Amino acid sequence: MNASNKPLTGIKVIEMTHMVMGPAVGAILGDLGAEVIKIEPISGDKTRVLKKSGSGYFLTYNRNKRSLAMDIKKEEGKKIIRSLIRKSDVFIENFRPGAMDNLGFSYEEFSKLNPELIYCSAKGFLKGPYEHRTALDEVAQMMGGLAYMTGPPGRPLRAGSSVIDIMGGMFGAIAILAALQERQSTKNGQKVTSALYENVVYLMGQHMAQTATTGSPPPPMSVRVAAWAVYDIFDTKDEEQIFIGVVSDTQWKLFCESFGLDDYANSESMNLNKDRVEQRDVIIPRLQELFKRFTKDDLMKKLDNTGLPFAPISKPDDLFDDIHLNESGGLLDIEIPTGGTTKLPAMPINMDGRRFDVHTPVPQVGEHSIQILEELGMDEEEINNLFDQEVISRD
Repeated sequence: MNASNKPLTGIKVIEMTHMVMGPAVGAILGDLGAEVIKIEPISGDKTRVLKKSGSGYFLTYNRNKRSLAMDIKKEEGKKIIRSLIRKSDVFIENFRPGAMDNLGFSYEEFSKLNPELIYCSAKGFLKGPYEHRTALDEVAQMMGGLAYMTGPPGRPLRAGSSVIDIMGGMFGAIAILAALQERQSTKNGQKVTSALYENVVYLMGQHMAQTATTGSPPPPMSVRVAAWAVYDIFDTKDEEQIFIGVVSDTQWKLFCESFGLDDYANSESMNLNKDRVEQRDVIIPRLQELFKRFTKDDLMKKLDNTGLPFAPISKPDDLFDDIHLNESGGLLDIEIPTGGTTKLPAMPINMDGRRFDVHTPVPQVGEHSIQILEELGMDEEEINNLFDQEVISRD
């Protein structure tokens, strides 16, 4: 699907963000066809040079954007921002509370320039007693209960991805889309906010509801009492691991038939899941012994043929070669700004059978500065003056 026939074609977005949450908002809109201009410092977004666990952030969340690198603290830089705002539909920021106000880039100021502007702030907290605090994905996971529910008892553990930052980006994009739809009737823009803490709390809703309905708070997921008799990770003959779930009485019959468990299939005491759950201490050891006779590939093939829920325990680097992802368009060819290419996940949706691809590679610092300024009506002399004054930089 090329940029000219995507759902958000014609929507113009100015993004002033860093790290994950804010860039994720712009990445989603960009994948959907919006024209996204990333404003970054003359030296480049510092996210570009993060190491180790942060080294993949920039590459993942900055495709389908153009880069304008400039000094937004200088008055000439601020004039450029204001000119862009007048012609844009959406502005995105995710800096600490008060940072945009100090620059003169508040919603109140921008809405004077463009009353139809949708202004999205990606923050740590929504309005309330905590709104002044600076938050991180990990901070939100810890105080929102996710770390407690993820780790073993007494050892809170963050989830294995920037799940709250990414989810915050998703809800920011949802809010923007809702505001754009509402603008169709009101002709007015508005400020929308997505926040890390409230995102975690939203995830914890199911556990809060469990407490309310059972009268007991749930233990961490690592020691939870399974709702089904078979819902576990098993070792295979070749020292691999597979998760297998049997989540209905019909599946239980099929499972027993497939693996020759006739005594289980014919046992009246195991006809219903609620009764089988009480016998997990008998069932699981037997299945552990049974599955150790299979290699991972043989066990997966047998499970696939029966239609039972299962999953190999994969690592992120295993996904590069995943048959389903490669054949379905689930991985996109991404150019790495420092050289080379890789495959990274596409947006996990399709529309009318279409997947969303890359229409603009991850940009170099200031790669599109001249192009964007020319679109604002600046001539060569004006642009060169901005370079001389170190207001902007180019690739």
